[in-house]
Amino acid sequence: MTANPKHGSDFVARIGNWDNFLAAITILVIIYAIFEVPNFASTFNISQAVAGISERALIVLPMVFLIIAREIDLSVGSILALTSVIFGLLVQANFPLFLSVSLTLLAGAVCGAFNGVLVTKLGLPSLVVTLGTMALYRGVGYILLGSGSINDFPDSFLDLGINTVGDSPVPWTIVPFIVLAPIFAVALQRMPLGRRIYAIGGSPEAARYSGIQLARTVLGLFITSGVICAAAGMVYAARLANARANNAVGIELDVITIALLGGVSVFGGKGRLTGVLWALLLFATLRNVLGLLQIGGDAQGTVIGLLLIVSLLVSNAAERIFAGVRLRYFPPKIDE
Repeated sequence: MTANPKHGSDFVARIGNWDNFLAAITILVIIYAIFEVPNFASTFNISQAVAGISERALIVLPMVFLIIAREIDLSVGSILALTSVIFGLLVQANFPLFLSVSLTLLAGAVCGAFNGVLVTKLGLPSLVVTLGTMALYRGVGYILLGSGSINDFPDSFLDLGINTVGDSPVPWTIVPFIVLAPIFAVALQRMPLGRRIYAIGGSPEAARYSGIQLARTVLGLFITSGVICAAAGMVYAARLANARANNAVGIELDVITIALLGGVSVFGGKGRLTGVLWALLLFATLRNVLGLLQIGGDAQGTVIGLLLIVSLLVSNAAERIFAGVRLRYFPPKIDE
């Protein structure tokens, strides 16, 4: 009995892709860290590593949608900082916690809507718009709070930033991501919204002529990004018991690196959350290992910058290699 070449081609197509390659690299790095890096596999360290990636994990979800749609949001770190300041001021003014959370999410939505309106209504490039609002929002944070910080929060709120879920090493700070990630994945891969986002990223003009409400969709993505950044701002405040205008400086570079390393194309129209999740795990592992090896923040920034450049080069080259292997050894069968 001879093997069906179509089945072989399908099998290679499933395993010969960037997501699986990234998964293999991530697993190898984790195995190395377990055996070679002291204290890496301890429960406390795993919990701290997961907690430390919580804000980036949240923000990368809407960032993936934006990049696939050929947009970008460089103001995510500034929105996080500004909304953490707003939340801290509301708590300091004795607003009820539920109302403080709601108003903070609303503030994030306003920031995202401002970005979106400038992009969709005025036709400005999102790169330029969010570069400007990156400075603007953080500046507003300094106007509201100055160079000081707010550290007095309710115990019930701080417990979320410190405690873990039951007896597990899973911190509560990662729970919002665990809840939202499947929702974003289903929306991107299984719902009409995802198809519209891919169509916009593939060809905005073709998407517009096909009846897709491009401006409304992009505006919605920016508003979603603002809301998620506000949630990340509160997670950050709970985890570090700190709200100040210079929180999360440089986090946008980390988030973009994770998205591009996960296989999202910087040119839009391509990407899946599966690869991004593996990239997130690899990023968290590398950050944690560098910290355990007592490599400082500046050196870590250098590594992240190199990782961003490598992700752009390698992901595109790898996809071409995988496609070439499939075409050479498992060519499509032409029916006669």
